[in-house]
This record gives sequence, structure tokens and C-alpha cells, in this order.
Amino acid sequence: MSVLAGFANINKVPELRRRVLFTLAILAVYRIGAFVTIPGVDRNVMKAVVSKGGGLLGFFDMFSGGALSNLSIFAIGIMPYVSASIVLQLLTMVFQPLAELRKEGEQGQRKINQYTRYGTVALSLFQSFGIAMSLEALNNQDTVGATGDVVIHAGWGFRFMTMITLTTGTCFIMWLGEQITERGIGNGISLLIFAGIVTDIPGGVFSYFQTHKGSIQPLNLFLVGVIILATVATIVFFERGQRRIPIYYARRTVGRRIYGGQTAHLPLKVNTSGTIPPIFASSLLMFPATLANFKVPGMAQLQASLDRGDWLFNLFYVALIIFFCFFYTAVTFQAVDVADNLKKQQAFIPSIRQGKQTAEYIDKVLTRITMGGALYVAAVCVIPTIVSEYFKVPFRWGGTSIMIVVGVALDTVSQIEAHLITRNYEGLSGGGGRATRIRGRRDLA
Repeated sequence: MSVLAGFANINKVPELRRRVLFTLAILAVYRIGAFVTIPGVDRNVMKAVVSKGGGLLGFFDMFSGGALSNLSIFAIGIMPYVSASIVLQLLTMVFQPLAELRKEGEQGQRKINQYTRYGTVALSLFQSFGIAMSLEALNNQDTVGATGDVVIHAGWGFRFMTMITLTTGTCFIMWLGEQITERGIGNGISLLIFAGIVTDIPGGVFSYFQTHKGSIQPLNLFLVGVIILATVATIVFFERGQRRIPIYYARRTVGRRIYGGQTAHLPLKVNTSGTIPPIFASSLLMFPATLANFKVPGMAQLQASLDRGDWLFNLFYVALIIFFCFFYTAVTFQAVDVADNLKKQQAFIPSIRQGKQTAEYIDKVLTRITMGGALYVAAVCVIPTIVSEYFKVPFRWGGTSIMIVVGVALDTVSQIEAHLITRNYEGLSGGGGRATRIRGRRDLA
């Protein structure tokens, strides 16, 4: 009841209410666009191709919220933006001008975001041309439940139209995500991926019961449900987990006042990188499929080897997740900067000298907990998928999907709670959910 009362408090904060409604409206626009078909194709044939192909086709369709099977203007989804972000963040580690831009604060981040947008357009053009070529190659192929041409009129006219349409759709999705981040609640890009995955759940449940009509095994359903609940509980436990390093502030006199002499802590999350590693890893594993459409030597064999559920896919997936956990943590959390800030504030860690030794200590602690966090993320993303393959559950949302859904939900709820607490209301998990104002604030108003 306290959680429901906490949600009721959202309506009492006009700004938060506007943000939540704006986010829901943007997500509705995104879902409507997933059903707008690109010109010159037969989406009924394409749905049969995706349902038969499975593997990476189904995985890509999941991240696009069914837009690929509908051959909609959002068929590419947000993955070009994710890929461009990967490239830019990698370059900030090795390219000095970009590294300097990142240190310039908000202004430098704006320039990096602008470069990311340019990269998104370039990758979208590249991927959309590959999709146009692959759609033409699907003509006259027999599929389950449908036979015919995916492309009605093949040729360069269709290819140019597809490139323009899909690139425009991806840019529009990118703009929608930025609008949610700026004017809504939560991370816009993550919420769009979240919406695409969640909308696939009812269809997956219906598909399972249709496929196993008359032969449903309650024990299998119970075991799958237990595994999903255990996965969700594990994700919540680790996402909330922190290593708190004690911090002491030295006393200092400013004018006639004495500041400091207090204790605090530096919280280090077990999973600092959040849901970024599985998203980045999935994006890279889908890239060979695009290169295969351009007849790049060896890509077709690599794509065939990376069939979702195959041991080679899982091996690469785990390796990429662990790499991106360490990489993204190193990019977003700079131990040297944290140590410098502590030194400027005349704060120190007990038994650790300020400056270089503090940075080394923080980096050592962060490396240890990141290793545990990386193994947790890899296990959560792979084990449920393996189990679902064993029980023959035809859901495309495995461990990766659950990780993204729960992670994004926790982040969004945390932001809502921050807005409520800022306005002096109880959070979503607070007691009683009653509005409690700090004395004097309303009186002054």
C-alpha cells in the first residue's frame, strides 16, 4: 500500500506529473511508429521470415519492439546510436582531442553528443542499405505461412527510398530519446529499448500457449517462472549493492565558522556500468549480420556461427559483457578525479595518503567489485537464456531482456523518488506515502 501511496504523490507534484505524462506520450509515439511500414514491401511475408529465422533476426526484432518484422520506419531501431556511442567512447580513450573535450564539462559533452549524432546518421545509412539489399535477397524464398516477394519493386529506387526512410526513422527515435532525457523522466534511450522489450511479452506468452495447446506442462511453466523471479531478485540485489568507503573531512576555519570534522562515505556500486554492457555487447554481435549483407569475406560464416543460443554466441557474449563492464566503468568513473576532489575538500580516507595513493586505493577497490559485478551481469544475461532454450520456451526475452527491463525500471523509479524527495514528499518506498513539507517552505510561499 505504501508503494501505491507513493505513486499517488506523483500527481501532487505538477512538474513531476508533467514529466511522467510527457514520457508516456513519447513512448506512445514510438510504439505507433513501429507499425508504419516503409514503402514498397510486404510486411506479412517479412513476419514469416522473422518467425522462421529466429536467432539474431528475432533478437534484433526484440530490441526494435517488433519494428523489424513489421518493416516499419523504425526497423533499425536505436542500435546505430548505441554503436556510435561505443565508437566515440572508445576514441575518447585513445584520441587526445576527444579526451580533452570530455574534460571540458558540459560544453565538451555537447560536442561529443553532436559527433555521436553524426555517427548515428552514417551508421544508419550503412545499415539501411544493407537491410535493403537483404530484403531484395529474400524475394522468392519460401517462408513459414507465406510465400512471395518481400520487396514489391526491387532496384535502386527502392534502395534509396529505404535508406532515406530508415535513417530518418532512426534519427527521429534518437530525438525522442533525447526529449525524454531532457523533458521527461529516466534515460530516454534506455526507456525506448525498455518499451520495445516489454511490448513483446504478451505476444511471447500468447505464442507459447498457441504452440503448446493441449500439451502444456505446468511443471515447466512453474520452473521458468521461478527462474525469472530469481533472476529479477538477483538483479535488484546486485543493482542496489554498494561498497562504502569511509571519508573523513578535516576541520577548517572560514571566518568565524568551523567547517568539517564530519564523517561520510564514498559509495561504489557493484555494477557501476548498469545495463550498458549487455546493450553494447548485443549491438556488436549483430554487426556481422550487416557486414554479411555486403558480401564481406568471412562475415556470412561468422553470422551463421553466432546463432543465438549457440555456445559460441554465449562465449562471445560473456567476454564482451565483462570487457564493457570494465571499459564503461573506467570511462565514467575516474579515480584520479575523485581523489583530487577529495583533496580539494580536505577530505581523506583513513590510513590512506591523499592524492596518488587515494586514487590507487579507490581504483583497486573498484576493480575488485567490478569483477564481481561483471560476472553477475554475464550470469544474469546468459543463464536464463540457456534455461529457456532447454525448456523450449519461445520467448525472445531472456536474461539480457530481464536485465535491461529491471535495470531501467530501477533507474526510473530512483529518479521519480529523487523528484518526490526534492519536493519534500515520501518516496515510492516510503512509509505511508503522506506528503510532508519542511516547515517554513510553504509558509514562505
